[in-house]
Amino acid sequence: MIDNPPLLTIHRGFRRAPRALLDAFRGAQTSHLCDAMDGRGAVDWRIKPMDPNCAVFIGSALPAFAYPADIVGMLGALSEAQAGDVIMCANDGYTGTAVIGDLAAGMLRNKGVAAFVTDGLARDRAGIIAAGMPLFAQGISPNSPAANGPGIVGAPVTLGGVHVRPGDIVVGDADSVVVVPLDRAEAVLERLRAVQAAEAKAVIAVEGGASHSAAWDPILNAARIIEA
Repeated sequence: MIDNPPLLTIHRGFRRAPRALLDAFRGAQTSHLCDAMDGRGAVDWRIKPMDPNCAVFIGSALPAFAYPADIVGMLGALSEAQAGDVIMCANDGYTGTAVIGDLAAGMLRNKGVAAFVTDGLARDRAGIIAAGMPLFAQGISPNSPAANGPGIVGAPVTLGGVHVRPGDIVVGDADSVVVVPLDRAEAVLERLRAVQAAEAKAVIAVEGGASHSAAWDPILNAARIIEA
């Protein structure tokens, strides 16, 4: 028999990404970041912005876990969040009730939170859009959750198939949300610059009429050809 956990557990004292490091990643496309991390790092494709026109952000991860059909973990994260944080609120992918609504989104905006990301649902889309803060979720449901706990803030979570630790760098745009592990950030940044440089050359080539990339030649040249 397990003991019932506290209604809310908060872990404090973790290191957030330095401002200079965050600024170095600012403006990066999520697809380029994934290329710089061996094709991985993005949360599940179903997690999308409530407003694609308000989806670009960067910040330090504040992970939280809200049990299904409950918001205590979300409320704890709202209380603990600092300006520039990205709340990564795992909800076990629960789709029976929402884990956040427009009023909480407005409070997070007032605190200067950079974004809120959940693998659960949100409610009150119009109010969330009006709040003007990037908010990503699997979808919308007006069903209301309980506030009975338990909830956890400041401990690692898995959200949308991606492991998130406190202080990791989180980048979002209209396509997705990508998590860059803080301890790998410098190496990822170096690879990101190479990816961006190669992408810029490719864009120029395509705009100039290119219909082929020499990088594909080894695959195409080694193809097994079967004549009809």
